Amino acid sequence: MQTAYLAGGCFWCVEAIFQRIRGVKGLTNGYCNGSTENPTYEETCSGLTGHAEVVKIEFDESEISFSDLLEVFFLTHDPTSLNRQGADSGIQYRSAVFYINSEQRDLAKTTIESIPNAVTEISPLNVFYAAENYHQNYYNDNPNQQYCRLVILPKIEKYFK
Repeated sequence: MQTAYLAGGCFWCVEAIFQRIRGVKGLTNGYCNGSTENPTYEETCSGLTGHAEVVKIEFDESEISFSDLLEVFFLTHDPTSLNRQGADSGIQYRSAVFYINSEQRDLAKTTIESIPNAVTEISPLNVFYAAENYHQNYYNDNPNQQYCRLVILPKIEKYFK
């Protein structure tokens, strides 16, 4: 098992896509690489903590590679939009790969360099805090919620088209 930390805007959107990818064994929405210890969602949304909304992805490398995860990641969010994904804006919604080893760093760098105008951050993972329980499995638990129907579902449909 390996672990990846990816930030591509709202963690609900990132989580919903990766829940449907073969080889992904576990997902945890959370906050990383900011300055506030144990931040809340409200604190993170203020933009003052420096944390990004991130999804911790546990994956079986015999079923899916880190490179394949990056491919899914870059197909399902806009890596050219600085601190914004759709209507969500602020540093917490930045595009980022938080690597845990040199292999992940190098693969992320190579992939990002191939994307014109990409602004995706590549940084070592410094700290990760799990988000509150109600943020976990959000789309699956709330498929009729307006944000899920209008924002997340179209991303899922687009990816699997």
